[in-house]
Amino acid sequence: MFKIVASDLDGTLLTPAHKIAPYTQDVLQRLHQQDKHFVFATGRHHIDVAEMREKLGIPAYMITSNGACVHDADGNLVFQQTLSQEVIRSVVEMAKHDPDLHIHMYQGDRWMLNHENEALRDFHDSFSYHLYDVENPPTENVLKVFLTRDDQDHDKLVKWEQAFNESFGDKANIAFSTPWCLEIMDAGVSKGDALQAVAKALHLTLADCIAFGDGMNDAEMLSMAGKGLVMGTSHDKVKQALPDNEVIGSNADEAVAHYLEAHLLAKA
Repeated sequence: MFKIVASDLDGTLLTPAHKIAPYTQDVLQRLHQQDKHFVFATGRHHIDVAEMREKLGIPAYMITSNGACVHDADGNLVFQQTLSQEVIRSVVEMAKHDPDLHIHMYQGDRWMLNHENEALRDFHDSFSYHLYDVENPPTENVLKVFLTRDDQDHDKLVKWEQAFNESFGDKANIAFSTPWCLEIMDAGVSKGDALQAVAKALHLTLADCIAFGDGMNDAEMLSMAGKGLVMGTSHDKVKQALPDNEVIGSNADEAVAHYLEAHLLAKA
């Protein structure tokens, strides 16, 4: 029986409106009552996730910024790996000439963005961005850089993925969290490595973990966990990368919560 439940958020645990639905909240609270450890494993910022954890009402580890940051159930920072200043400067220098790109950064406790985009505020309850100048970008204490486009054109972002991989080689981990969000972290940073650290802190192993996800940034976690489940609404690249992993339903149908109730919750 698995003792740790790790889940991605957007496209996985959260509804399409980016909320934890009441049924999902009830299942996670019952898991906690049955001594299961829940772990948020997301590309989101830790401040954003901490607000969600407070509303959920259970102690939980938080793997955030795709594994670049880990907080324990009491909110203490237990791990952090920032992106090199060289990679940050290079990404911004390469991308700043494309007016359709939004160049984001998570720097410390702040979300930074190169220009205004009100639509992005819909993803967050109160956590919001600060503007920065691409000619003098922040480079210290940056957890990740990520790129989005208003038209959500995946193929155009794939070209940037290829360009960054050619430029940085083994200096960065580059992955899509959604088909329209390309993320750049330090080499060696992944949700899978972070989950391994969480399991060790709880005196458990990856074999004790069950994980859920839908993005290429979940691939390491889903392959390293004792059992990794892929959302049915995942991009084909994710399913192709994990051909042996079980596929479940969609986040709109709260498939994660239904799976947990059917397979992990002890019957009353």
